[in-house]
Amino acid sequence: MPALMKTDYVGRITWLGVVRDRDAKLASQREDALRVSFAGPALESHSGLTRPSCGRVMDQYERGTEIRNTRQLAIVSAEELAEIAAEMGIESLDPALVGATMVVEGIPDFTHIPPSSRLQASTGATLTVDMENRPCVLPGPGIEARHPGKGKLFKPAAKDRRGVTAWVEREGVLKVGDEVRLHIPGQRAWMPDGMA
Repeated sequence: MPALMKTDYVGRITWLGVVRDRDAKLASQREDALRVSFAGPALESHSGLTRPSCGRVMDQYERGTEIRNTRQLAIVSAEELAEIAAEMGIESLDPALVGATMVVEGIPDFTHIPPSSRLQASTGATLTVDMENRPCVLPGPGIEARHPGKGKLFKPAAKDRRGVTAWVEREGVLKVGDEVRLHIPGQRAWMPDGMA
C-alpha cells in the first residue's frame, strides 16, 4: 500500500523566483522557469544540500550547526497572498517582496497542508513539504519601500498564511503555468492527550 496518497487537489504555478543574494536583500527575482536539483533551484541563495541551523531549530541545534537543508524553496499560495494583502490594506502583494520561490494557485488552506506532502509537477519534478513557513519581519523593509506605512503589518497579516518550505525530492524543471498535484501522507494526525 502506498505511503503517500494522490489527492484530487491540483494547483497551478503562477509565479517563480529566486533570491540571488539573501544577505543583500530578501526579495526574489522573477523567473519563467526553474531547474531544480537535489540541492534546490539553480542560482537560489537558499539552495544547498545542507545549511547552517537558524533560530527556527534552536531547541535542537546550536545556531550555525550544519544540518540537512529542508528549506530550499519558499512556496506560497496565490489565494493566501491576496488575503494577506487585504488585511494589510493594499491592493496586492508582490511575491518577490516576501522572498517567494513559487506561488501556487488552487490548493485550499495551502499553509496547512501536512508536512511530508509532495507537490508533483506535470513534468515529474517533485517537492517535499517540510513544514509551515512562519512569518517573520525580514520582508518588512522591502514591503515598506513599495507600500509606505505597511511593512510592519506583514508579519501579523501573514500568520497562518505564509506558505510552506520545501526541498527537492525529484529533480526537473518547474515552469509558470505547470500543474502541481498534492500527495499527502497516509497516516492519521498525531495528537497526544492534552495537546488538542
